[in-house]
Amino acid sequence: MLFGLSDAGLLALIGLGGGVSLGLAARLGRFCTLGAIEDVLYQGSALRLRMWVLAIGLAGLGSFGLVAVGALDPAQTIYHLSPWSPTFGILGGLMFGYGMSLAGNCGFGALARIGGGDLRSFVIVLVMGISAYVMLSGPLAQPRIAGLSMTEVPTDLRSYPQLVSRATGISPVWIGLLISAAITGFALWSRPFLNNPKMVFWGTVVGCAIISGWAGTQWVADTGFSSLAVNSHSFTAPLGETLLFLMTSSGGGLTFGVGSVTGVLAGAFIGSLIKGHFRWEACEDPRELRRQVLGAIFMGFGAVLAIGCTIGQGISAFSLLTLNAPIVFASIFAGAALGLRQLITGFSFS
Repeated sequence: MLFGLSDAGLLALIGLGGGVSLGLAARLGRFCTLGAIEDVLYQGSALRLRMWVLAIGLAGLGSFGLVAVGALDPAQTIYHLSPWSPTFGILGGLMFGYGMSLAGNCGFGALARIGGGDLRSFVIVLVMGISAYVMLSGPLAQPRIAGLSMTEVPTDLRSYPQLVSRATGISPVWIGLLISAAITGFALWSRPFLNNPKMVFWGTVVGCAIISGWAGTQWVADTGFSSLAVNSHSFTAPLGETLLFLMTSSGGGLTFGVGSVTGVLAGAFIGSLIKGHFRWEACEDPRELRRQVLGAIFMGFGAVLAIGCTIGQGISAFSLLTLNAPIVFASIFAGAALGLRQLITGFSFS
């Protein structure tokens, strides 16, 4: 224990710090997955998507840097410990992306909007958190486990650096650093993007938040007295964890995820006050509410199948260059594109 804090308390504090940074990035830097996809598809601008790619590249450089100095063991993370099912990755990613377009936000984006006073997003967060637990440990858990056992691809490899290392004999750490550097270079290979220092700054902040998650949880796992998972930011199961903690701390105590969710809310609230954008908003259209609730259900189910959301798989897992990360990321993009197309051409639930 440090300063009288338990291991769980330390994890929550680490999550809180990174979460505040992410919340500020969402409100002040307009860091948003769905917004980036919409910009690419309908505005012809890839600047916000480059923010995302920059966050991935920098998070990767930091993560493999931690591995190089012995401050992070990828084998202890959920993305390496979980069975690999590309089928679930694709299906979950498509469901999540489609649900994200219906809801108008991912879980992370919904938290950021709550910080700005949007009560519609509060409904999305509640439904998504409950849906995730229905799939994770509720009535749909057994069918999910059965499906996973049938689609799992048996392999001891969990990342592309490991795959390349086995073929070449080069250390996975160096391969990971090289790939991450290439991703960072690709993100920065744009004069319009470089001419927008605000975007570069907030993309860097997001990457650093992911690194802090890996470094902090690994440190607690190594020095603490409890058997704890090593993870970084993700916003699916942590939504459910936070609900459980609020309802009964004995049923679900402090975790890194609870701290992360709380941090995003706090950071988004601060950011909305700085910009003068805080205002209470509610849903006045029942059809819009139905669409958002359905989208939240799709996201909760999909993220559990894919083992992560736009932040969890899209940046945290991607920073480790796991086998599933680019598959899920591409599937989320495709699902979101489909959902946006249907909405634009008049798709409705009335």
